Amino acid sequence: MQSRHDAWVGFFVLLGGAALLFLALKAGNLLSLNFDETYQVTARFDNIGGLKPRAAVKSAGVVIGRVESISFDDKTFQAKVVLNLHKDVVFPKDSSAKILTSGLLGEQYIGLEPGADEKNLAAGDRITQTQSAVVLENLIGQFINSKAADMGSTGESK
Repeated sequence: MQSRHDAWVGFFVLLGGAALLFLALKAGNLLSLNFDETYQVTARFDNIGGLKPRAAVKSAGVVIGRVESISFDDKTFQAKVVLNLHKDVVFPKDSSAKILTSGLLGEQYIGLEPGADEKNLAAGDRITQTQSAVVLENLIGQFINSKAADMGSTGESK
């Protein structure tokens, strides 16, 4: 009788551990149980900032896919990003891709904006119109340099 209770307790402990592992992987965006069919397209960016594989691909705020992989092309010196888009979502061939940030310091994702072409993106196509990530450090550096140049020009004219 006691061993039967021990077996049930052990079973529920294992079940609870599996549930915690599942939630941890899901919260860390390391696990996605998406059984929808997808098709792959690529995009090249000069700077991807902090974009990571498994990052969301969104359009109008709705997740329509995920970043499959990121690699460096040593011929063009750009980052090549492979996107998995849901099969039921179609975009014109002249659509554009931007790397955006959720909030001020949130995670980065790719935003797709539809174009006006009559032909749609298909598996293996490349999105040619891209906009790289805005890197906060570069913006701060440009701001400081412009302020220093302003102060230098006002100091010399007096």
